[in-house]
Amino acid sequence: MDLPKTFDSKSAEERWFQHWIDLGYFKADPARPGKVFSVVIPPPNVTGQLHLGHALNVSLQDIIVRTRRMQGYNTLWLPGTDHAGIATQNAVEKDLAKEGKDRHQLGRDAFVDRVWEWRETYGDRILNQLRRLGASCDWSRERFTLDAGLSQAVTKVFVDLYDKKLIYRAMRLINWCPRCETALSDLEVDHKDVTGSLWYIRYPLADGTGAITIATTRPETMLGDTAVAVNPDDERYKSYVGKMLRLPLTTREIKVIADAAIDREFGTGALKVTPAHDPVDFDLGKRHNLEQISILDNTAHINQNGGPYRGLSREDARKQVVKDLELAGLLEKIEPHKHAVGVCSRCDSVVEPMLSEQWFLSMRAMADRAIEAVRKGDTTFHPKRWENVFFNWLENIHDWCISRQLWWGHRIPAYRCVRCDHLIVAVERPSRCPECDGSDIVQDNDVLDTWFSSGLWPMSTLGWPEYTPDFERYYPTSLLLTGFDIIFFWVARMMMFGLEFTGKVPFKDVYITPLVRDKDGKKMSKTKGNVVDPLDLMNQYGADAVRFTLAQLAAQGRDVILSHDRFAASRAFANKIWNAARFVMMNLDGAPQPLPKVEVAKLGLAERWILSRLDDTIREVSQSIDAYEFNVAAMKLYQFIWHEFCDWYIELSKEPLKAGGERQSGARWILINVFDKMLRLLHPFMPFVSEEIWQVIRPYLDEPNLAAHLPIAKYPEPSATNPLSDTEEVAMNHCIEATEAINSLRSLLGWQPGQRVTAFIKRASAASSAEFEVWRPYAKTLAKLESLEYVATQDSNVVFTQISLGDVGVAAPDGYDFELARQKLRKQLAEVDKHFIQHEARLNDQRFLEKADPETRTEVEQRREALRGQQYLLKEQLQQLGETA
Repeated sequence: MDLPKTFDSKSAEERWFQHWIDLGYFKADPARPGKVFSVVIPPPNVTGQLHLGHALNVSLQDIIVRTRRMQGYNTLWLPGTDHAGIATQNAVEKDLAKEGKDRHQLGRDAFVDRVWEWRETYGDRILNQLRRLGASCDWSRERFTLDAGLSQAVTKVFVDLYDKKLIYRAMRLINWCPRCETALSDLEVDHKDVTGSLWYIRYPLADGTGAITIATTRPETMLGDTAVAVNPDDERYKSYVGKMLRLPLTTREIKVIADAAIDREFGTGALKVTPAHDPVDFDLGKRHNLEQISILDNTAHINQNGGPYRGLSREDARKQVVKDLELAGLLEKIEPHKHAVGVCSRCDSVVEPMLSEQWFLSMRAMADRAIEAVRKGDTTFHPKRWENVFFNWLENIHDWCISRQLWWGHRIPAYRCVRCDHLIVAVERPSRCPECDGSDIVQDNDVLDTWFSSGLWPMSTLGWPEYTPDFERYYPTSLLLTGFDIIFFWVARMMMFGLEFTGKVPFKDVYITPLVRDKDGKKMSKTKGNVVDPLDLMNQYGADAVRFTLAQLAAQGRDVILSHDRFAASRAFANKIWNAARFVMMNLDGAPQPLPKVEVAKLGLAERWILSRLDDTIREVSQSIDAYEFNVAAMKLYQFIWHEFCDWYIELSKEPLKAGGERQSGARWILINVFDKMLRLLHPFMPFVSEEIWQVIRPYLDEPNLAAHLPIAKYPEPSATNPLSDTEEVAMNHCIEATEAINSLRSLLGWQPGQRVTAFIKRASAASSAEFEVWRPYAKTLAKLESLEYVATQDSNVVFTQISLGDVGVAAPDGYDFELARQKLRKQLAEVDKHFIQHEARLNDQRFLEKADPETRTEVEQRREALRGQQYLLKEQLQQLGETA
């Protein structure tokens, strides 16, 4: 089979992926022998669209899963999606709004049916996009967090935790989204800095002898005040403690109380206490047994406790309260004030602290077990520094508000008897009340926080609570690969649930992916207009190039800085491999299939050198993947394929390929066998181009039980013995070093790439001189030399540079003007020096360091280091042309 001139990535992607699926290559079988490697995909939301974070996450997972599959592991990579509670319900409600409807008009059952229809239409969109990327999941095991089996696990866990008295119902101050009309956990609230106002309000003493002025950012909540608090050590207010105040705009009186937690420096040092609408005030109210008066309804409008302001939105109520305070002469002043406001992470509405009866899960004991498991090494984070983030959150954990006032999700398995109000928590809906035998039983309207079911993902997807063959074989999973932003939401909760219900951690390793930034180091966001669509990238550069670029840039602990240049470079890499394959195939014309084996010991130095470099690359790539150093593995592959194989060995193979006989047979065998192992190493990173080429070279391979396709081909292993002696390895290193130095000098002296030049070596050691004759023919070929000779003295027309074995030089072209060349370099160096000084000054300027955002500082630092490198190169070139310091 011939290879066309260019690689058609789109055709290969569609053809091969479906073929691999049809042949069942990605299907797991718990009965299959072999060491297990199992991964569950972080389930994307059914509302999701593929973004670069997904593309990075899935590319890295696929690299290690494909590697382990080829290494003979019993491999499972399980895909699926999350029902994503609030996000999905919001998406469907927006659809309904376009029709002029809302969910309340439909009713709960009809609305849930509508969401299921929406999920059928859009739910698999992101998974199809992941298939486009080449994700080798076991697609026959695809799961959804609202599947029957997963729902069974959720119900069991809730009931068990309730029976253990870890789940309870309580009236607490919680985060409330008035747009979504549901409770939120602390983790679902984002905080934004805003410039608001600080209103200074006078609270008169009930006996008319004076007043206390308080400062507040929310004057409307004064309608729910039940005290004013001062610090007991504040001399300004000691005489007021215990006295009664008239609450402005109301008929109520409230007491002045003393509490050591009050900040004497904020505002006036006196704090209005609204226990039903502020978490600090809530705790203060509990300590002093204060009344809790809620003044807002579920949509953040003033309720019946707000008197004449009833029915106003919180924003309109604020305006009216301020206006009325001014009219009453009780507003002293207004100051601008910067402060943080909590907003719903889903809809961006300002979150309201609300007093509400909700379901809570006690976290302390489970959190301690999770901490202990990581400290013991049962689960390891990569990079390890993320363990401290994990520990910090769990050590300061609060009980989790797990109920949500939504209709889409796992409905809480709690039931009340209408006759006697008895609460029943059970796996199955009870037919009668065990207390009064009443038959009118109603289920709790709330659903569970979506992270409750996601927290069971590694267990429930494998069949738990049943001890299925999948669960027995593949749990605990081997690796979780996820983003740092859901360590708290998801990673910690899976750890806690896994340990609580199985006694085992859910995964042995956790790899935290880097953050993807644009070419300027800025975080990608729609508002900045710098979001890059992975589908567009795949259409432009091909899936292989996108995957390889993401792997190259995924350094542990460092952000991924993306640019189109990087993707273009990876596409060029794929083309380089393709052209190398075409060269190999052109030189196999008339060769037998398979190629007969050759005796490695009888091969030439260049052939044995490329085998040795291949062995080293296999070891280095395998070790890097084992350590989750995907960028190192990708760079090792790139270095070997582009430089050592394509740039060095293919050039060196041309002469023996033309020679015929044993030398030609040896070169052919080396080309095909090195290419074979190279493609196997490359396949996890670039599955499509590697398979396309491998199918063409496969008939030439002499291997018992040779696999039909690369996904199930045996992963390469290094040779038992090095085909190269230490002396020979040094010789080839000298050859490459000398060639690179000659090529650099060629460029400096203005020689054209195809021109033959004369090169020299002087001041070499005796040992280097002895090996010279071995590699001189190679260097002549690689550097396109007319001749390469030893000289004892310096020729004024030869420019030398120092390398490890001595000095290597290239003769300048006739009439070369050394002084003019030096002048040009001096001018370039002066320009580089000027820019370097400017960047250095910025980084030494304290005002710049204080004002610049992290992305800008990083950009300036990177530019300074690039300029430093240019300085070094220009100075070295000047020295080579005879410039003295």
